[in-house]
Amino acid sequence: MKIRVAIAGAGGRMGSEVVRALQNEKDLSLTGAANPAFAGQDAGKISGMDSLGILVEREIEGILASCDVLVDFTHPDQVYANALLAIEAGVRPVIGTTGLTSAQIEELEKRCREKKLGGILAPNFAVGAILMMRFAQLAARHFGSAEIIELHHDQKADAPSGTAIKTAELMLAERKRFGLGNAPETEKIPGARGGSLDGIRLHSIRLPGLVAHQEVIFGGKGETLTIRHDSLSRESFMPGVILAIRKVMELDGFVYGLENLI
Repeated sequence: MKIRVAIAGAGGRMGSEVVRALQNEKDLSLTGAANPAFAGQDAGKISGMDSLGILVEREIEGILASCDVLVDFTHPDQVYANALLAIEAGVRPVIGTTGLTSAQIEELEKRCREKKLGGILAPNFAVGAILMMRFAQLAARHFGSAEIIELHHDQKADAPSGTAIKTAELMLAERKRFGLGNAPETEKIPGARGGSLDGIRLHSIRLPGLVAHQEVIFGGKGETLTIRHDSLSRESFMPGVILAIRKVMELDGFVYGLENLI
């Protein structure tokens, strides 16, 4: 029996990529799509394909009744409400939109646990990015100073990226604080040193031409270590999205981070 998948954010760059990716998977079926900017249009055509016979709805309420999984690539302002609606309808959310607060993530975990329903939030679906985070976590055991630079396209709405935050969280699981030996600083331009999470400085770059990139730079006595990942196209995220769709059907709770599934 095929897993029925609906997409919130269909027609967007990531949503369109998911529409195309689903067509190559025999056990997955696209059953619905939502995006107010493309309402009434065929989901296949707006994704650069032939017609699929699935018209894009304005709101997700119109697609939840016909799907098992809701894949969300929308906007930080919309994703939380979308996930709550999906869970209430008994639909498993697979969330790629970043920008959720810790309190919102905790509430989604609670709702999924109460309903014994699978859910996945992945700041990054690229397998290489997951490995980059793991390697950074390992390196954090050996280096007490580190900074994260994340680079994304100029249409990304939130900063720092969810991947950068998740990377810092994993590093802090190994070491409670970084940069303890840093000299006192004075920023001549506010924000020049980026944001700080327990001593890990996070810097966000937004430029046209970029997709999704991150490097973690560690500093030690007489050496530095740089761990970097680059997504050169949105195709890099699709194996992780497909994996998450399949895995979420096996879960009875909410999972934060694709690294917990691979």
